[in-house]
Amino acid sequence: MTMEKMKVEVWSDVMCPFCYIGKRKFEQALDRLPFKDQVDLEWKSYQLNPHLQTDTTLDYYDSLAQSKGMARTQAEAMCLQVTEMAKGEQLTFRLDKAIVANSFRAHELAHFAKRYGKQDQAEELLFQAHFTEGENIDDMDLLKRIAAQLGLDGTALEHALENRVFEDEVRQDIYEAQQLGVRGVPFFVYDRKYAISGAQDITVFRDTLQKAFDGWTQKNGSRLDVVNGDSCGPDGCA
Repeated sequence: MTMEKMKVEVWSDVMCPFCYIGKRKFEQALDRLPFKDQVDLEWKSYQLNPHLQTDTTLDYYDSLAQSKGMARTQAEAMCLQVTEMAKGEQLTFRLDKAIVANSFRAHELAHFAKRYGKQDQAEELLFQAHFTEGENIDDMDLLKRIAAQLGLDGTALEHALENRVFEDEVRQDIYEAQQLGVRGVPFFVYDRKYAISGAQDITVFRDTLQKAFDGWTQKNGSRLDVVNGDSCGPDGCA
């Protein structure tokens, strides 16, 4: 018997440091709850800068300074602050190595992995590649390597990306975010009833998860995950 699960959707961009930090905080909150196996996590695509051109020669700090209209020293200080925040969640950020890249194909990889039940793992590897390893998340060879790490067919991924098989799914996520009024990421939606914007404190994630799950349980009734064995019923014994 398949156990029904409460859905949590997360709109996120691989280029967003707070999305990676928020992922860790959410995971820690969920891990502390007794119903963690009854939550289905789905990642949704969002692009902070859809027109960004991939440029492996552009310094990350300079790019950030230009986009924010600030001095490079301010960009460096901002990145240092985010790096320290990440360290608090046992994440290692190397923003000095980060590559300026458009994230659309990374989102397509996440949708490809979703078909095989590997979406969450794909998101983790993409975040790690960008924030820790200084990899180009718009590079086909990297995306194929990530697919291989997930036990998926890199050639099939390449074919899907070259033929834009998942383009509509990525754009549908982005359109849906607009309809929901999402103005920034990460954006967590619980059972389409509650939402959390940003990398909030773990207690906020935990308490909202509990409230949403209580409502979901009440709505769906008490459901048992039954392991069947020899038994008798009105129609006889089997």
